Amino acid sequence: MARARSDSAPGFRGNKAALPSKTCATCGREMTWRRRWASNWDELRHCSERCRRERTSRNADG
Repeated sequence: MARARSDSAPGFRGNKAALPSKTCATCGREMTWRRRWASNWDELRHCSERCRRERTSRNADG
C-alpha cells in the first residue's frame, strides 16, 4: 500500500517529469528539484559544491 507523504513537493504524485527544474549558473546543467533543496529552492544557483567554488574563484581571479 502506498503512503502519502506530507513533506513532499506540492503536486508531486510520483511523476518525476512534473518536478520543477533550473539551470546551474556555472556549468549549465539542468537541476531537478530535490526534497533537501525544498527550503532554499528559490536561492539555489549551482548544482554542486564544486560549481559554487569554481564560480567564486573565477570572480576572484578577474
